[in-house]
Amino acid sequence: MSMLKECYLQPHAPDPVLTEAEVLRCVRRFVPTAKAMTRVDESGGEARTYIVDEAIVLKVQRPQQVRVGTSLAREVFFLNQLAAAAPELPVPRVLGYDRETNLLEYNVQTRMPGVPYAQAALTPDARHEVIFSVGQLLRRLHAIPQQPFHDSAHFPTDRTPADFKRRLSEYFDVVSRRLEKTGRAWPLDIPFETVRERALAALPKSEEFVALHSNPGPPHTFVDPSTGRFEGLIDFGDAYISHPALDLWRWRRPNERAAVLAGYTADAPVSDDFMSTWKAVTVAASAVLLAFSADRTDEVTTDLRQCLSEL
Repeated sequence: MSMLKECYLQPHAPDPVLTEAEVLRCVRRFVPTAKAMTRVDESGGEARTYIVDEAIVLKVQRPQQVRVGTSLAREVFFLNQLAAAAPELPVPRVLGYDRETNLLEYNVQTRMPGVPYAQAALTPDARHEVIFSVGQLLRRLHAIPQQPFHDSAHFPTDRTPADFKRRLSEYFDVVSRRLEKTGRAWPLDIPFETVRERALAALPKSEEFVALHSNPGPPHTFVDPSTGRFEGLIDFGDAYISHPALDLWRWRRPNERAAVLAGYTADAPVSDDFMSTWKAVTVAASAVLLAFSADRTDEVTTDLRQCLSEL
């Protein structure tokens, strides 16, 4: 199922910021000792989060942002699977969930310590270690029992190699539309359609489909701003089932891709089919970076040529 073409289901629904009394009413249903709302975090798109006692998050689905690709119920399901199968993993813990009305759906979860990766001032070595740690976490996350995810109605799913090929092709469509919108020419001497065709032709008939976080990149990777240590991963509401390479590719720059793959393979090798898929995905990742980073065209063009040479 495509994740790239979506519309909001009730775009004109009201989007009120909850009062502190209402926030505490929701949280105290599951955490009776909750004392006070600390602040409101407006950084999310589909959800608004309220911080309570600096240790609890009330995550509320913004009614006008309801869409197929995001689901608080899906996040709760995923986090509960992780709590049962791999409780040691650094992800939030669900404290409660309810959908009281069409305009009030929420979950209550533990708050991840630290700050988003993008907000931290880290040394190059510290950045490498954080991304390496994300790779290790993703390998363990992808290894938990998968049948509950496949049996669940919550998860959009790629079921066949053809589904996955179609998904990757849609990312090239995004690149094409972006270049057209910005009026930029394709910078390689190899035509854009040839690049797309070579990447898609390199895909093996792999069915290594697992439940993915969807965007385990800088916005959702938390670090300790003082030590630079990796703290954990948040926000599983956009999860879907597809090839695990599409979790790793959220770190799109060459040094980031190398670090996350090194972490992913640190404890065990991956299959030959995985690596063939990964190489095709890096071509798409580099093309996306090229389309959205006009200020780095020369650097990314060089990287894209290198990715193509490794197919």
